[in-house]
Amino acid sequence: MSDIAGVGMADRPKEPNARLRVVRENELQRSRQEFAKLIVKTGDDMGETVACTARLVAAWEDGDVQLPRAVYRRILTRLTGRTMQELGFRLSTSASPAVPAATANAEEEPVNRRGFMADSAGAVLSLIPLPSPRDGASPGRIGAVNVRALETAVTKIYAHDHDHGSAAMRRNASDALHTAYSWLQEGTYTDKTGRRLRSASGHLSIAAGWISYDSGRPADARSLYNEALAAARIAADPGLEAHAFGCLSLLAKASGRPREAISAAQAAQNVADSYGSPRMLSLFAMREAGGWALLGDTRATDRAIIRAHKLYANGPREADPHWLEFYHPGELAGLEALARADLAQHERAAAGAEQAVLLHGDQFARNRALYTADVAIQHAVRERPEPEAAAEVAGRVLAYLPQVRSDRLLQQLHNVSSALQRHASVPAVADWLEEYRTIAGVS
Repeated sequence: MSDIAGVGMADRPKEPNARLRVVRENELQRSRQEFAKLIVKTGDDMGETVACTARLVAAWEDGDVQLPRAVYRRILTRLTGRTMQELGFRLSTSASPAVPAATANAEEEPVNRRGFMADSAGAVLSLIPLPSPRDGASPGRIGAVNVRALETAVTKIYAHDHDHGSAAMRRNASDALHTAYSWLQEGTYTDKTGRRLRSASGHLSIAAGWISYDSGRPADARSLYNEALAAARIAADPGLEAHAFGCLSLLAKASGRPREAISAAQAAQNVADSYGSPRMLSLFAMREAGGWALLGDTRATDRAIIRAHKLYANGPREADPHWLEFYHPGELAGLEALARADLAQHERAAAGAEQAVLLHGDQFARNRALYTADVAIQHAVRERPEPEAAAEVAGRVLAYLPQVRSDRLLQQLHNVSSALQRHASVPAVADWLEEYRTIAGVS
């Protein structure tokens, strides 16, 4: 997201990066200031515009940032001839190869978050009222009522997620998906009902994948999105197929794979081109913009953003799917702000994120919290930092806890903390850091 925030960082004990420091001091024989200038020069030679400073180099070496943004990874590789691992950086756990959801590591969620993000399945049991399949019992005849039950489950998942995050619903969504699979595999139904059932199961798989993504389980999410993609192709459902590709694009970007994000977003647009929903195409164009931004291509990012705005301006259509309701002007502004941040356009990113929060109004609490956190980060890392303003905005983010339970929100709060750490001597920042550590239970 930003120079300081890093990529996919977990709440781990601070661990200095001795390897990078050895390369800087012994091989390149540069001070931190000189090294930062060399990074800027190397970036210019590569056509990359960055604003590296000695403080950012210090953040890398001191372990405040475990993995630099993509643009710095490219520059450091060119400058030193080494991979990120060889330079002592920790690769994001979200970039690991996908594994089936059933075999995903149960310890994937950081242990020191577990108490704060504890599953509260009992509080939402009634939100997904699907019967659990009984051992050895056949589901029997499957009809329209079963399909509607799956569609209702998906609607309720998204409604709860928008305001409260996904943490409490992961177990329930998994049970609902297990029920849907049992209906598909063991039930009896007509061909028409079978296609509808498979599509509904695919949409439920995407909803469950979103919950996994929001809960910090990218391997589970990838597996579930791929299951939805397979279901879409079997059921000949272009809307579901486009949605699955769009989700895979989002996941690829979050995992630091920009080219995969671009390809998946373009595939989503190709599938959705004849679907009749300009706003769905707009969302996928914005997903493509996010990939280009992470790749550091400003021109391609701008083209995709302009296309997304033009498509959005065509207005709503009857074909717009229900899940697309989150994509309103606030989200459009917010996604553009994220792209601007990845391009190190911090002033534009801060303004866009502030607009996103304003346009969200009282809806979509989790997304409001995420964009508010991004405003704080951009204030902290811009060319002329505003630490007091960053601390004030960051205080608003803490107010969303614990109503909103989202691993992504906790990750973003950690990113805010990392960005503000350099300004810890400012009283307002020091107060916020102390409050954050107390509320989130981190050291």
